[in-house]
Amino acid sequence: MTATFPARTPQGVRKDLPADLSASITVFLIAMPLSLGIALATGAPLQAGLVAAAVGGIVAGRLGGAPLQVSGPAAGLTVVTAELIQRYGWRTTCAITVLAGVCQLGLAALRTARSALMVSPAIVHGMLAGIGVTIALAQLHIVLGGTPQSSAVANVLGLPAQLADLHPVALGVSALTLVVLLGWPRLPGRVGRGLRKVPAPLAAVATATAFAALAGLSLPRVDLPSWRSHALPEMPEGPVLGLIAAVLTITLVGSVESLLSAVATDKLIASERGTDNRPPRADLDRELRGQGAANIVSGALGGLPITGVAVRSVANVKSGAASRKSSMMHGLWVLLAAFLLVPLLDLIPLATLAALVMAVGVQMVSITHLRSVTRHREALVYGTTIVAVVLGGVLEGVAVGIAVAVALALHRLARTRITLERLDSGVHRVSARGQLTFLAVPRLSRELNQIPHGAHAVVELDGSFMDHAAYETIQDWQQSHLAHGGSLEVTGRSGQAARITGADPAPAGEPGSPDGADGAEASAGSDGSGRGHDSRHPESHQSERSRRAHRGTHQCCRPWTPWQNHCDHRATATRTATAATAAAAAATDPEDGGAQESSPAPRRRGAGQLADGISAFQRDTAPHVRDELARLAREGQRPSQLFITCADSRLVTSMITASGPGDLFTVRNVGNLVPLPGAESTDDSVAAAIEYAVDVLKVDSITVCGHSGCGAMQALLSSAPGVAVTPLRRWLRHGLPSLERMASRHHAWARIAGRLPADAVEQLCLTNVVQQLEHLRAHESVARRLAEGTLELHGMYFHVGEAQAYLLSEGEDFFDCRVFDTVGQHA
Repeated sequence: MTATFPARTPQGVRKDLPADLSASITVFLIAMPLSLGIALATGAPLQAGLVAAAVGGIVAGRLGGAPLQVSGPAAGLTVVTAELIQRYGWRTTCAITVLAGVCQLGLAALRTARSALMVSPAIVHGMLAGIGVTIALAQLHIVLGGTPQSSAVANVLGLPAQLADLHPVALGVSALTLVVLLGWPRLPGRVGRGLRKVPAPLAAVATATAFAALAGLSLPRVDLPSWRSHALPEMPEGPVLGLIAAVLTITLVGSVESLLSAVATDKLIASERGTDNRPPRADLDRELRGQGAANIVSGALGGLPITGVAVRSVANVKSGAASRKSSMMHGLWVLLAAFLLVPLLDLIPLATLAALVMAVGVQMVSITHLRSVTRHREALVYGTTIVAVVLGGVLEGVAVGIAVAVALALHRLARTRITLERLDSGVHRVSARGQLTFLAVPRLSRELNQIPHGAHAVVELDGSFMDHAAYETIQDWQQSHLAHGGSLEVTGRSGQAARITGADPAPAGEPGSPDGADGAEASAGSDGSGRGHDSRHPESHQSERSRRAHRGTHQCCRPWTPWQNHCDHRATATRTATAATAAAAAATDPEDGGAQESSPAPRRRGAGQLADGISAFQRDTAPHVRDELARLAREGQRPSQLFITCADSRLVTSMITASGPGDLFTVRNVGNLVPLPGAESTDDSVAAAIEYAVDVLKVDSITVCGHSGCGAMQALLSSAPGVAVTPLRRWLRHGLPSLERMASRHHAWARIAGRLPADAVEQLCLTNVVQQLEHLRAHESVARRLAEGTLELHGMYFHVGEAQAYLLSEGEDFFDCRVFDTVGQHA
């Protein structure tokens, strides 16, 4: 589906012009000193920074896909550009910039923009932080009155000598610049509020320049040579592999920084503006195409490499820019200033620009990013990338970061904790925490072989993956242990029985049998106590196993065995083998009914199924919950959550939430929809349930739970005009906003952590959860409790085929998506 947007009328363009003009002036005042400072930091001619700023504003602003993003020379490419200038010279660096632009056009043509964002955020933020550290170390030498060295290590080693040879004038001007830069946003009072409208970088540079000029200080200043002597690119000279690496580095760093900046700009717009005055969301492939064109033009005109600049983009949005004209006009102002304001620019002390760029470098080491990667246990990747970028360079640092990230992922996959303990009851328990792969087989085998023959053992497998080597190790030990007279239980997560069976059907009570010590009965005996039966005395359980062979053997579905729908997935051969096993077992014991028990009873349906289910509840479950239900009957219900989910028969709310009586106040309907108050065909039953839960029951939270393969969402996607209106179609009208949200570029997308939605149905199922949460906020009782801070809203998605639940995280990721995170057993 594609989203359409109304065409902008001439009246709308004229209405936006004042806002764009004001924002362009603000961005211009920020861009001028920063562009000069970045050119100084790279060692390029100072005009190169102005050329890049003008081209970035005009070319990238016109052709790019992010209307309010501002492009130009950025700190993220400073280190790379400085290295290229030192190695190949300025004119060859310009040619490399042109080639990098061509590569960006190629990537845009292949529509790989979003793929460029697949790099781990820890690596990206570590790369930017490493660049920031390198910039700060280099500019610190200029702040102290010296000259930066060729590398970060050399700059660190040269600091003692530089501190011993301070230049008080340069240090004083730099200190004044930093004081104004940091203190300007904090000016108090009404006067301060008015002064804060002037950008802090401009105020800092203007104050320091005025002070140096009025005091008659003697120190190096900006020296813009004549444009007649401006250097243009030449054919690249040098090792071919080195030049290719240089082009790829500029392409990689510039593309990633531009796309991240575009996504961040979209997030800022979404958080600060309503849907009625937002520009279209960023088209990342078009943005990459615009960046490529801008780099070609900038390099051809002797300018620095260009990328999207977050600082200027934020200023553009906060200044009220309404369209891409603000960025283009800012580029025009830079171009005019480069020709008309040369005398004023020549008054700026170099120490002032160095202090400004040093502050930018320090700010690139973000505390927020550090907290984020620490929370996600990726601090090692982040720190390693920083160190590698500082010591080796950007491309090398990113490569090291990727290698560490892959190694860390493999380590987490292979890390398994295996323990053996002997309980007071004499039971030997082996616990395996983590994924069981061939790497864990030696430890697993060592612990299993320490269990004495004839002992009762419990093997707890607490992981989501077991490879063939681990499977065979457990199976071989299991057969050996049972053959020597031992008994065992094999359990999975949360005590569920794990199935470690052979390939061929075995008689009941023997290794590999579905009903033997390793099967479904292994962890739940006939008394419901949770203890497995002893396979040393199989004859005492033959009748029970024979009876249960007809009812299905899946431990996870034991509470619902009278219905048997959950057992239909068993292969015909397996069911036949199980029936044959039951017949053989019955034949060995005449008291069990012999041939009368050899074939399963006809499957009951309708009222018969219902009666069987009720009977099983009264027999197996009611004795355990009777006291709790009696308490709830006396005290009344006090649920903590309102749970709104679909009526789909595959969703068992108590199962997927591990909840019990009195925990959830549940509302189920087709499509887990929440009609908007006052909407056409409003269903008051849902609104009544919301009001009762929020105002009467005082629930603490409301959860909207969608699921995979939702029939309501499929119906929405396949709906066609002109079809007769039925009660179902009238109800599904409440899902149309979800369909519109999925097609709109004004709203954040939704996806599952670690992967994209499988198809349009899953995308709509995820989007529908986000949209129904918005509908909830429109209900008066919910809005009031949210404002009081006494109610929380949560989104949930259950993938039926994976038996995996996902919770909607707060905010959006750097893909500009609402993300459903996996919920595991340690959540």
